[in-house]
Amino acid sequence: MLFSDYHNHPQAHREDLAYTQENLAPWGVFAKKANLKDVALTDHGRYHPGIKLDEFFKFRDSVKDVKFKIGIEIDNDPETSIEDYKWIEKNYDKLDFVLGSVHFIGDWAYDHPNFKEEYKKWDNDDLYSAYFENIKKLINKGLIDGLAHLDLIKIFGYRPKKDISYFTDDVLKLIKEKNLTLEISTAGWRKPVNEVYPEVKILEKVKELNIPITTASDAHTAKDLAHSYDRLYEVIKKVGFSEVAVFDNHKMTLLPI
Repeated sequence: MLFSDYHNHPQAHREDLAYTQENLAPWGVFAKKANLKDVALTDHGRYHPGIKLDEFFKFRDSVKDVKFKIGIEIDNDPETSIEDYKWIEKNYDKLDFVLGSVHFIGDWAYDHPNFKEEYKKWDNDDLYSAYFENIKKLINKGLIDGLAHLDLIKIFGYRPKKDISYFTDDVLKLIKEKNLTLEISTAGWRKPVNEVYPEVKILEKVKELNIPITTASDAHTAKDLAHSYDRLYEVIKKVGFSEVAVFDNHKMTLLPI
């Protein structure tokens, strides 16, 4: 069964939830309840002032039976990403895992429900092309260990006219070339699109290319750790994956599931 969750947000996109023992403790409790053995905390780069590493290490060392790893999710935020990358470079040797994602097309936060009307201004194929070009730029920028929710652009149900492989094949080849992991996430089942990230057709190509995977819930509260993991396990086994990647100071290890 699945034992790792490599995309989680204890800060829950809030500047007032800096890492403290009080804020981190529930993650240990719920990780055990979910029978997880390896969990990475990956708050967004824009909230790095609240990622108190000393507090994390104290928390990590206090939890028995679950290996907690410290990570961060870096994206292409037009306002903060320069400073976010500087923080990652400064603390890289202390981090276990850097997760890359694209949440902006230009200055448009496309996955925010307040701005979804912007989709109507786009041709869907042009939109998907722009999104995956941003993914390539993120990968080529370096410093990341894996990719999050690869087809997040589908969040509100907008789909391209062209087959999805037209947009993703080159990206997957680049992921393979750079020896990165790709996340399979349950978060899409909690969004309007109601579909796993990434979709099964993409996952079949991931399996064909032998790209290592991580499993994730993208939890923003501790009780959502391993959310819908029974359902996720069925998808993963159906596609044919038999291993999942975990990290320790950016070193990848593949473990059987």
